[in-house]
Amino acid sequence: MTNKKTQDLMDKLVSLCKRRGFIFQSSEIYGGVNSCWDYGPMGVELKNNIKSCWWKNMTQLRDDIEGLDASILMHPQVWITSGHVGSFADPMVDCKNCKMRFKAEEVEGEKCPNCGGELTDARQFNLMFKTHMGPVEDDASVIYLRPETAQGIYVNFLNVLAPSRQKLPFGIAQIGKAFRNEISPGNFIFRSREFEQMEMQYFIHPKEDDKWIEYWKEERLIWYHNIGIKKENLRFHQHDKKELAFYAKTAFDIEYNFPFGWKEIEGIHNRTDYDLSRHTQATGKDLSYFNDQTKERFIPYIIETSAGVDRTMLVCLIDGYHEEVVRGEERTVLRLDPKIAPIKAGIYPLVKRENMPEIAKKIEDLLKPHFKVFYDEGGAVGRRYRRQDEAGTPFGITVDSQTLQDQTVTIRERDSMEQIRVKIDDLVRELERKIWE
Repeated sequence: MTNKKTQDLMDKLVSLCKRRGFIFQSSEIYGGVNSCWDYGPMGVELKNNIKSCWWKNMTQLRDDIEGLDASILMHPQVWITSGHVGSFADPMVDCKNCKMRFKAEEVEGEKCPNCGGELTDARQFNLMFKTHMGPVEDDASVIYLRPETAQGIYVNFLNVLAPSRQKLPFGIAQIGKAFRNEISPGNFIFRSREFEQMEMQYFIHPKEDDKWIEYWKEERLIWYHNIGIKKENLRFHQHDKKELAFYAKTAFDIEYNFPFGWKEIEGIHNRTDYDLSRHTQATGKDLSYFNDQTKERFIPYIIETSAGVDRTMLVCLIDGYHEEVVRGEERTVLRLDPKIAPIKAGIYPLVKRENMPEIAKKIEDLLKPHFKVFYDEGGAVGRRYRRQDEAGTPFGITVDSQTLQDQTVTIRERDSMEQIRVKIDDLVRELERKIWE
């Protein structure tokens, strides 16, 4: 795809997201904050549905993974022990002319890619946000906004293990905010300074690490397929020795074919026993595991699956974005999987008379306890369909003159635009079947 087409698609998507209430720039009326985003009515529903699908898959449908919600603010020693204070940094260069800032690895040659000006020498830039806890701002009160959620899981390993009565292998899952003072964020919500992670740390016997990393590679790929992402747009990338983090034995990324190239959306890493060993050494707390059957004590290895909520949402929006011409009219449609679609069904009286709005309102009341729905009686029904097509709503329910005779309505499917008639009393069951089967 050419750069112009790439930018055109991203511009269209950004426009749609604002127009339909998915995503807005943070503090926009004050000029905005670079690479910080607010999620509107549609965006928060989509985001919550993605998180709900992940959480259900990781915890509700399994008996070997427990949930956790750790604090964003942690003891500052955690980040010294984990290596973030000393090494969580990127080399950075500045342009002396236009003052733009770049990661050193993104710049080819010695000239600014923006204006051709002279660049400064590279210097290290720590990505953690630093703040102070308490009334006095001194070195003793320094604290950090967490740059990842994983450390909250590691320091709670024993706290979760004891009451859950889990045996290895088992995992701990968490969804939460993380913060990184990125040098060059961009590509809409792909890379931002405040973001949300869906992480699961799976604790295993060290001798079973190869088996479990292959298992989780397959499991995580299946999950993306199940929320509607096209298989041809996903692939694995294995880290070579230069890319491999110092604590990892092996690492794989699930990459998506974005308009701006293949980029990571999830990391699946064999972190070995590095994290639990480091925290054991720093605190004196024994984070080993004792197998009461084999009488063996060891520090577990950890297989990490780390996905970004915001990146996953961007994947869903890009993968679902589609333009077509239908009967001479252009149609923009978000082909979101019904499981994650913000609104499951639009409800439309064909006309605002003959008791049709009243029946449509009763249908809204019938469906509300089960699904997020939207009532709309404004404008021609075709125009109402188009509005909801663009918002990704998979089904449209229309009350018409036949409804008055036999208590049936039409269900229109967003992608095929085919319509079937269904009795009002069967609507909940029929929509549940279409959404979840």
